[in-house]
Parts: sequence; C-alpha cells; structure tokens
Amino acid sequence: MASTYLQRTLGTPTSSRIWTFSAWIKRSGISSAQHIFSIDNGSARDAFSFDSDDGLRLYFNSSASPYADLSTNRLLRDTSAWYHLVIAVDTTQSTADDRVKLYINGTQYTWDETTIDPALNYDTFNASGNTFRIGRDRTAAAYFDGLMSHVHFCDGTQLAPTVFGSTDSTTGEWKINTSPSFTLGNNGFTILKDGNTITDQSSNSNDFSLGGGTLTKTEDSPSNVFATLNPLDVSRLANTGNTFSNGNLTVTDGSSNYLLTQSTLAATTGKFYWEVKINATTSTSVSGVGVCDFDNFLRDDGAANVAYGWIYAPDGDKRHNSSATAYGDTYAANDIIGIALDMTNGFLYFSKNGTWQNSGNPESGASGTNAAYGSISSTIGSHAYDGSSTQTHEYSFNFGQGYFGTTAVSSAGTNASGIGIFEYDVPNGFTALSTKGLNL
Repeated sequence: MASTYLQRTLGTPTSSRIWTFSAWIKRSGISSAQHIFSIDNGSARDAFSFDSDDGLRLYFNSSASPYADLSTNRLLRDTSAWYHLVIAVDTTQSTADDRVKLYINGTQYTWDETTIDPALNYDTFNASGNTFRIGRDRTAAAYFDGLMSHVHFCDGTQLAPTVFGSTDSTTGEWKINTSPSFTLGNNGFTILKDGNTITDQSSNSNDFSLGGGTLTKTEDSPSNVFATLNPLDVSRLANTGNTFSNGNLTVTDGSSNYLLTQSTLAATTGKFYWEVKINATTSTSVSGVGVCDFDNFLRDDGAANVAYGWIYAPDGDKRHNSSATAYGDTYAANDIIGIALDMTNGFLYFSKNGTWQNSGNPESGASGTNAAYGSISSTIGSHAYDGSSTQTHEYSFNFGQGYFGTTAVSSAGTNASGIGIFEYDVPNGFTALSTKGLNL
C-alpha cells in the first residue's frame, strides 16, 4: 500500500484567490480514494483527489460554509499512461464556471458530476502557516498510489495548460514542456522535475520534505513511458487475489490463486531486454517468466500450456504449448532472470544472473545462436505465469526503470542504447521496452 507523501509549510501568499497547480502523474493503484495534494490549516483543507470511482474531485474547505465541491464523470483508469493534470484557480472571476478550471492532457474538462463552485473572491487555504501536502490527505489516509513528475505550483496567476505542455505536430499527442516559464509568486515551486528531487528547482527555494514512506527514483517519465505489469488485464485464469505493487512492477499471488499477468507494452519488431527478480517461487514446471502473444493471450488459461506463450521455469525447463524441454539452470529466490526478445529475427533468450542460458548469444542476429526459441512473431510482450493455485510466487520486474521493488539496481550494466538502467549488461542492439525504445 502506498504511504509516501511530501510536505512543506506555506509562507505569505501572493494570492489566496489565484493560483495554478500542474503535475504529470502515472497511476498504479485504482478504485480507491487517493489525494494528489491537500492544503490544510490543521482542521480543514482544500484538496485535489481521485474518488474511489476513479473520477477527479476538487473541494475547498468541505467541512464549512461557504465551500466548493467539483467532480467529474470522466474516469482515469489507464495505469500504462502519464496524465497531465492542471488545476487553474481564480475566484475573482465573475463567471462562476471560470473560477476553477480543470485541464486533462491539455484539454479543458467541464466539472460534470458535482458542481458547487467557489463563491466570488473566495479565499483558499493557500495561506501563511498552512501545510501543503503532495500525495496524501490532511490525515494519514488516501495516499496517492503511482508516479508523479514535473510538479509545479504558481502562486498568483491562473495559467493555461500550454505553459506546461503542447500538442506534438506529428503524433497529435499532448507532450511535456520540460522547462516551463511562469511567474512563480511567493509560494510557487517546481519539484520532481528531474528524478526524485524534492528540493525546489525554481528560484524560490520552497523545498519540500519527505513526510513518510520511500521516494524511489525511476527512469519512467512523461517523455519516455516504460512498460509495467498490467493490473487491468484479466484472463480466464483471473488475476483475482493477486497483488500489484511498486508502481505495478511487483506481482504477488496468494497460496490459493493462479498468476497470469502481462506487460502494458509489446512489440512486433525490434530488439528488447528486461529483467525479473525472483522474490519467491517454488521449483515447478507450472510457473515461470517469459513472453506471450498479446493477440491471443486472453483466450487461453496458461501461456506455457498453449501455442501463445514461451516460458523459462524455475526447474530449468523451457515450456511452450504444453511441452517441457531441458534448457538451463534452475533458479530460486533472489536470482535475476534476463529476457532478450529479438523480434527482428524472431528469437528469444534467457539469462540467469547475467549468464545466458544454453550458451545463447542474443547478439548473433539472424543465426539465433542457441536461442531458447525461434520463429516468434505477432505482438509479443512480457509475461509471468503460475499455473498452480497452491503455491506462492512473487516477481519484481525491471523494464529499465532502474530498480527491483524499491531497491535500485546494485551495479548498473552497460547499455549502448542509453535507454533504461539494468542490473546486467544489455546485449548490443537491444534496448528497453519503452516508448522511446519502441521508436528507435
């Protein structure tokens, strides 16, 4: 469960009536109340959050009158994408609907569920001595579960989203402006701009402190989205009872649950590398890690048992289409399995703790020297599997984010592509399964 949040005490504001908050976020957990930020005086607060239905909500001083309460019917449930959210406030506006503007990926979205606007000239909690928290409610509850990047606060101006982003002329997608220019105001700040820095990166020195939890740096960003596991995916061997954590990079199945999960990104061409740390497993041929055919994955009850999955199992066998063949070393807890997927030539390779199994050579190209499998085509992505409902397994994936769980890789290997950070050397010609990697 998420428990990380940031906080700082506000100084005298430029304006308690006019301000803008901007952040890029990538959700991990969904379907629960989660606060993006809150500003409180110890007994009441203003807050911007996800409701348990995954819609957005903003309220001002909900425990007293006058107050504001605004929410959306639109649901933000995509755990594979970064969202850009902007709240632009100006309670001096004569038109009530202009006093709090919400922008999602550059487009203004009308509050269409609850619509109680703030009163004219309403004073928000952007005031001296109040506490600004990011990632948590005023009380120790409703933690945000996911990633945040490029978090900005402008004190004194109601800004447009075009300050922080723009539409890509080629793709038509909303993209980040990594160095926005705006008048900060007294309480303005910029944090989490590059990595996990909570020292104010603007000229204001309005630094935050870590209020609780662990702040983990990740290579995943709005300008390069990395694969994670997909908690929204459900196959016939349902994910019910499985737990996803650490930004959906760790998956745990219970002793009475099956495990079948796949990544959020897949490829039809190109060469990709990622790693899986085994946190807990049982030496059995009905579990393992590997790849699967996304076009057919949802149709079947176990990718190792059908024609759409290719697995390296803890007992050292490789499994495909209900056929087990002796392949490599056994593996157990704390071992790291490397996966090299060559979609250009249709080959798949596995390593254990940096050693390619069966003397495989991912750099051999079209010859596919000692590959675990060949003739792999279609749309292929990462896969983890446990076909037993009586055993417990836990895997932590590193698609290039640079850590397993909350622990950074101990000795980063070489990576000629420059995309992602891995424990072991990335084979030449391979890269991370990320948006930049897919577009090389």
